[in-house]
Amino acid sequence: MKKNQIILFFLSIGITGMLYFIVLSNKKEEIKAKKGIETSKYISVKTVKNEKRALTISSYGQITPFTALDIAFEIQGKLQQGDLILKPGSRFKRNDLLYKVGSEEMFYSLNGRKAQLSNLVISILPDLSIDYADTYEKWEKFLKSIKPSSFLPNLPTFDSEKEKLFITSKGIYGEYWNIKSMEEKISKYIYLAPFDGAVTAVYTEPGSIVNPGGKIARISNIESLEVRLPIPIAALNKFKSKGAVDFFDAKGKKIGKGNLLRMASEINTNTQSIDAYYSITSLNKETLLAGQYVTASINNLISESVAVIPSSAVKQNKVHVLENFQLVQKDIRILSQKQDSLFVEGLTNEDTLIVQYLLPSKSIKKYIGITQEK
Repeated sequence: MKKNQIILFFLSIGITGMLYFIVLSNKKEEIKAKKGIETSKYISVKTVKNEKRALTISSYGQITPFTALDIAFEIQGKLQQGDLILKPGSRFKRNDLLYKVGSEEMFYSLNGRKAQLSNLVISILPDLSIDYADTYEKWEKFLKSIKPSSFLPNLPTFDSEKEKLFITSKGIYGEYWNIKSMEEKISKYIYLAPFDGAVTAVYTEPGSIVNPGGKIARISNIESLEVRLPIPIAALNKFKSKGAVDFFDAKGKKIGKGNLLRMASEINTNTQSIDAYYSITSLNKETLLAGQYVTASINNLISESVAVIPSSAVKQNKVHVLENFQLVQKDIRILSQKQDSLFVEGLTNEDTLIVQYLLPSKSIKKYIGITQEK
């Protein structure tokens, strides 16, 4: 009995050992098999070919007035309406009287002094016709140009020192400059439009009391408009050399043209590009409005080495190429775009481009390229 127990004991140990060995062997095979998974990956690639190309480069910008300013007075008083009723959107012409501040007493005094000057000139005309016949016509013309509603015309130039002494002795010279001084003071009570423009905002209505420096309205120049365009750094020299652009509206219709006015001296941190400012003039009487978005296009920009690659291959101006079955990252410069393709610089002829951007994986030991059919 005891002998049978011993035999069964050793037999069970043997069976257990065999089972353990079989399980251990299977585990090793499983581990080995797992290590073999994902060791290589097939990816689509394309051979890069650089060529000389004539490109069309576009940029997107907004029309803005060349000049926009706030109307304000240097003096205090009651605001009065000018020649026009000004509301947002109102148009005006250069030298239109936009606003004035109540100063009737000063206007009356100024017109009185102009009448005195006219009388002084009238009094010397008989003497001029006899002693200074050659000067009579210009002083008569000056007299006719003195009007209550306008600033004084320029004083006639003196043909001789004798003429100057005669005019000065009659008090005309001194009276003229006294009136010009009054006109300079009264100019602070009126605001004449400095350009053809439009009202963009009104802050104070006629009838209100205005203080020195208080904003009354904001006006914009519609004679001159400009567009700010972000230009990629890589294309900066091409834009400079070309100088001119065509402008298109949101529907792709050509509405204007322009020329380079100036360029920023530093990079725009939001777009990582250089801001360029272009003039814009209307074509075929197209309406151009401040705030309107337009697309600027520059044609026939020649680049010596440009590759056309799918946009899916690019992320943040970077691509991957295949070298020795490994992914190698490269920086590129995007010059233009057409549908799903990008025109870029920075790649070498015969580079094997990964057409779908992906990041290297530690589990992939070998990347195998499959050339994409054209």
